[in-house]
Amino acid sequence: QLQLVESGGGLVQPGGSLRLSCAASGFTLDYYGIGWFRQAPGKEREGVSSISSSGGSTKYADSVKGRFTISRDNAKNTVYLQMNSLKPEDTAVYYCAADPAGSGSYYSTLIDTEYDYWGQGTQVTVSS
Repeated sequence: QLQLVESGGGLVQPGGSLRLSCAASGFTLDYYGIGWFRQAPGKEREGVSSISSSGGSTKYADSVKGRFTISRDNAKNTVYLQMNSLKPEDTAVYYCAADPAGSGSYYSTLIDTEYDYWGQGTQVTVSS
């Protein structure tokens, strides 16, 4: 069974950092682009960051550029989202998703409809 599991969320003060993990089971991430999305209460889901299956291409939403970094460790079948300089407006449930782009692809996207598999999400709360 294909499954994505997010972890690493929590409560952090403004200016703090968190690292989210997206671990895959039942399939290998080598063949998938991975995206991170978030949804705050009363707001639409938005793309935060994505990384191609090759790891050679990344995308970031303007709101997180310079603060968030996406990376992948295919040996551990895990993708990470390092979040620094967190702001209250970063508060949301964060989801990772997998796009079956094929091994070695340089394609990455923040369009959620291009992703086939989704995790259950992890809550990130930025508050003093």
